[in-house]
Order: sequence, then structure tokens, then C-alpha cells
Amino acid sequence: MEFGGVCDPQDAGFDPDRLAEAIGLVEARGGVAQLCVVRDGRTVVDHSFGCSPNALFWLFSASKPYVAIVVHQLVESGRLHLDDAVAAYWPEFAQHGKREITVREVLRHRTGVPNAGSYVGEVRAMTDWDRAIHRIAEAKPRWPIGTVGYSPLAFGFILGEVVRRCSGTPIDELVRRSVLEPLGVVDTYLGLPAELWDRHVPIRASGPLGPFIQSVVNRRSTREAVVPAAGISATARDLAALYQALLEGRLLRPETLAIALEPTSEGEYDPVARAPVRWSQGFQLGGPRWMEGAVSSLGSLSSPRAFGHNGSNCCIGWADPDRRIAYAYLTNRVGRPQPDLRHHAAVADAVLAAADL
Repeated sequence: MEFGGVCDPQDAGFDPDRLAEAIGLVEARGGVAQLCVVRDGRTVVDHSFGCSPNALFWLFSASKPYVAIVVHQLVESGRLHLDDAVAAYWPEFAQHGKREITVREVLRHRTGVPNAGSYVGEVRAMTDWDRAIHRIAEAKPRWPIGTVGYSPLAFGFILGEVVRRCSGTPIDELVRRSVLEPLGVVDTYLGLPAELWDRHVPIRASGPLGPFIQSVVNRRSTREAVVPAAGISATARDLAALYQALLEGRLLRPETLAIALEPTSEGEYDPVARAPVRWSQGFQLGGPRWMEGAVSSLGSLSSPRAFGHNGSNCCIGWADPDRRIAYAYLTNRVGRPQPDLRHHAAVADAVLAAADL
């Protein structure tokens, strides 16, 4: 995928006026952002708003697919199996009734352990790998195994520890070797290098938890830590490149990606996400929602085969195989769940409508 220039949208089958509507929505909202849209490997939008093209955004949970890809790559190589128990690799995890939880159930957010103790406590521990892992090992299930319940942070630490024990390599190193280097991207990091601090984009958080979120996420120790489920720092260009590579059958074989994208939750209400998320095995899926007023951050016009991941209604990346689009929209604003979600859905829908000539 080349970023030397943006092609004429019409040459890639886009309505330029409707595409301009998406850009207008971003501009009208204000704040710092990047938007990148690619079709068939051709870049049709590559805009930075209030920042440089190489400014690095903290992706929040839009980071999760990087970890999931590494897990599925290990399955491809035969070094890991989705139905293996987590405790087979990490014996300490078996405590308090967690012995039967499988890698597949972690990917599906069906462990019954959405977090280790309180969410605030989990956030405070996330920059210390050993402390975070110890808290998860000691955690008791909140619900029966198999119950859908989004895991914001434990998801990444559980899979990261399984990967480390299975391969002997830390998750950040495997993400670099197995995902970033094959992509050829140079602006994505699981744990921001200290020398790149001046390129990070500070988060602006609103609402009652706004001061707490800003104090944690804008801290240097947080950005530099390995937080697998949330701690990728990247540009929109690089995130779009990830999804373009998946559409092209790179990173994962088509049959492996098909398994990763099998729907595992069709209309079930997720009590943690507070929405009927369509989960697969490491990704969120597009398509319709089954609750009145429920909105998908991938857009209401998204194909049921679309896949990606939202990050705190702040950053998102996705791919739509039916329209052959890879998309990344990164912002610095978080804390207003419903208005932020509706905004992201509106930008996605404007892009999708522009593609449907």
C-alpha cells in the first residue's frame, strides 16, 4: 500500500462529494484526529486534523486485533490450539475455578472474568506486567464460563501471558516480528519508545472520569508500558495498512481469518460493553444491531462481514470485505460514550455511502 499520494476517489469507485461529508464531520467535531481510507490498496483519504501525519495515537481497545492476530498465527503454526486451556500454559491461572477456561473463550470474551477485581484497580496495575498477571491469576470468575462479557484489559494480559509461555517470546516482541515487520510499517508500537514521546497525542477526556482517564493515559509510564489490549501507539495510515493486509490474505491465511471472524455473539447483550456487540474470535463484527437505538461503531451501513475493533469510542479500525475497504479513524477525545459512538458511526456511514455508487 502506497502513501505517496491520494488517488482520485472516483478512480476507486467513491463519490467525492459524499466522501467530503465524512471529512466534514471530522472537521466539525474539532480536536486532533487522523482519517485514512483505502480501497483495493489505493488510498482515497489520508487526512490529519490538528496534528502531523506521523503523530502517534493511543489506540485503546483498537489494539486488541494485533494480539489476536499473533494468537491465530501461533495456531497456524501448530504451537497453540484455540481449545487449549489457558492453564495448560499458565498453571497459576487455574485458581478459583478458572481451570477450564480456553484460549478460544478469551478471544470470544466468554471467560466469565471480564476484569481482575475492580476496573479502576486493573487500570492502576496495567503498567506493571507481573502485578497485572498476579491479579488475574488471583481473580474469581464473575459469571459462569461461556457468559459473554467484554474484557477491556484482562483479555490482552491473559493472551499475552499464554503467548509468552507458549513461544518463549514476549507479546510486544512477537507483535513486532510477526505483524509489524511483515507489514513494513514504521509508526506502530506496543509500548511507545521513550525517544518518540514528543510524537504522542495527549487524550482529552470528559465526564466524571475525565480527570482520572487523562491522568492515567497521558502519563509517560502508561504510553511506554506493554498493555496488550489497549497500548498500541500508531498512526491511522499504519492501522489502515493492518486491515488492508488482512483483506489481501497477508498476516493470516484466508482460512485462518475465516475462523477468526466466525460470529460468536449474535444479538446477545454484553453487560460490560452495554450493547449487543457482534463478537468473533478477536474482532468486532459489522452489520445490524438488535436493540432499538443500538449503534455499531463500524457504521449502520456496514456489511455483516465487516470486522475491526473500536477503542473507547476514541479510535477505530476496520475492514469491509464486501466493499474492499480498509479504514482507520483516530481521535484524541474520549469520555462521552453515546455521542462519541454516534459520531464514529456517522463518519463510517458517510464513507460507506460514498463507496456505494
